[in-house]
Amino acid sequence: MGRRGILIGGKWIEKDEKIEVFYPYTGEKVAEVSKATEEDVIKAVQLAKEGFKKLSSLTAYERYEILMRASQLLKERAEEFAKSLVLEVGKTIREARTEVQRAIQTLIFSAEEAKRIGGEVIPIDAHPNGKGKVGFYIRQPVGIVSAITPFNFPLNLSMHKVAPALACGNAVILKPSERTPITPLMLGELLLEAGLPKEALSVLPGYGDVGKAMTTHPDVRVVSFTGSRKVGDIIVRQAGIKKVVLELGSNSAIVLHKDGDLKKAVQKTIAGGYAIAGQVCISVQRVFVHEDLFDKYLEELERAVQNLKVGDPMQEDTDVGPMISVSEVQRIQEWIDEALHEGAKLITGGVSCGDKVSSVLTPTIVSLVPSHAKLFREEAFAPVVVVNPYREVEEAINMVNDSEYGLQVGIFTKDIDIAWEFIRKVEAGGVLINEGPNFRADHMPYGGVKYSGIGREGPRFAIEDYTEIKMVILDLS
Repeated sequence: MGRRGILIGGKWIEKDEKIEVFYPYTGEKVAEVSKATEEDVIKAVQLAKEGFKKLSSLTAYERYEILMRASQLLKERAEEFAKSLVLEVGKTIREARTEVQRAIQTLIFSAEEAKRIGGEVIPIDAHPNGKGKVGFYIRQPVGIVSAITPFNFPLNLSMHKVAPALACGNAVILKPSERTPITPLMLGELLLEAGLPKEALSVLPGYGDVGKAMTTHPDVRVVSFTGSRKVGDIIVRQAGIKKVVLELGSNSAIVLHKDGDLKKAVQKTIAGGYAIAGQVCISVQRVFVHEDLFDKYLEELERAVQNLKVGDPMQEDTDVGPMISVSEVQRIQEWIDEALHEGAKLITGGVSCGDKVSSVLTPTIVSLVPSHAKLFREEAFAPVVVVNPYREVEEAINMVNDSEYGLQVGIFTKDIDIAWEFIRKVEAGGVLINEGPNFRADHMPYGGVKYSGIGREGPRFAIEDYTEIKMVILDLS
């Protein structure tokens, strides 16, 4: 993957300081990129002002064409991007290909939304003082958007911020995770090739100083961040008077009621709990199973988990690859040990592969976890699933809501009344009936409540945050 500079206003710049990128599976260095600084952010913002003028002066159709050309280029280079994702993130090659295909769809949805940014007529004469007046509002781009993305989906989560913002006519400054900067830099290269005005995009790999400069700069109008609750809290406190969009993770739950489809619930737990080694904001972390099905569910889940192939993510048949680092494996093992000390039961897994601690954790099931344990309360971000029993529907709802997070939840039942009870009472941004909480269509409104964040992604809904409403009133009297 070699060496890469940073992208500032469409220009590639080499810096003396570098960020090394390591392959999570083997620990070997696969690339290095130039490290951005606060001064680079200042330069990027200045160039972004010109980029905003150029991009916002294009017609909606011209912005649509740029994004559609980018989607076609990404289709042509899909395998190159997929292999980059494997080497940076450690996700399996099949998971990486899926991310690329999703990113293509996010681009296409964003391109289509560029042609749909409109307004609404407001009946001014509905007000006592409105006689002889008509009104409407239009939506205009905010100007400059700062986008900060995590390591687990460096392509598609970057796309979810960059593409809708560009569709509106904004300039964008993107800071990818320092762990996974290569694919976002490739994305920047691709958008420039598609015809994006060069000043309209900067990609600045770096650390907290770069993020702080991007979020506090007074000329930035929107900050869009996906990552940890801890960093999200810092951003809100330091951003100042600007829009902030946050997606801060979760400890998402599945509820299997006594009339639910057990086999499908097991299948969705596997798909949602262990994909990308559990390092997904909407991973299945907690499963609450009606006591009538509890033993059978655990038996079926254990069998399915033990059949997963764990190891080399480049192999076509690998199901679960490494976590992002050895230190993350050590962290989650401490959480598992704490839960076991508090009375939980280890069903399977819980150890790293090989003779020494590695970045690969065997897929794990822990049952009867007390609600005060970190494995229940915090976001595990690991291939670990907690399974606890319940008796009554209200009890299950309370167990789901016993969390500071609220992103998505999956409910398995055949009873529409029970399903509706969960829909009404569960505190989450999304309730999925007979589907796992890890399902996401890239054009749907996606986001959470409580400490899972503020705002919604999905191109149409992101555009609401990346535009300002301008009210127009005509006095015709």
